Amino acid sequence: MAETNAGWYDDGTGVKRWWDGQKWTDQTQPPPPVAGIGDAIDRIRAEATAGSRPRPAAAGMSYVVLQVILKEKLWGTGSGNLTELERAINAQAALGYRLHTITTAASGSKGLGGGDRVQATMVFEKLV
Repeated sequence: MAETNAGWYDDGTGVKRWWDGQKWTDQTQPPPPVAGIGDAIDRIRAEATAGSRPRPAAAGMSYVVLQVILKEKLWGTGSGNLTELERAINAQAALGYRLHTITTAASGSKGLGGGDRVQATMVFEKLV
């Protein structure tokens, strides 16, 4: 039977309790505050501005949402979009996540040689 290191763990009731390596103690942590809609919006906004940088899910969460801003070339070929998506997906895979869902949205650009702005939103699920 494998030993579990001392640390804070869910004791099976949803409470974080200190495991001393041998048994549960009476030490507990208060539950995290319940996130309201404002907290969820703030978290989504922060994740959107973080871009495609790889990162683990927040404590107690099983999913990571990444947004990658891509560009469709107006002139020539080879936008690099697939390479950019591949890079983001492989970076999350290296952290133990798999791609769950991907959606895209496009909007026009009026800039000189701008092409279309494409935004890919990817949801990654933590592998257990």
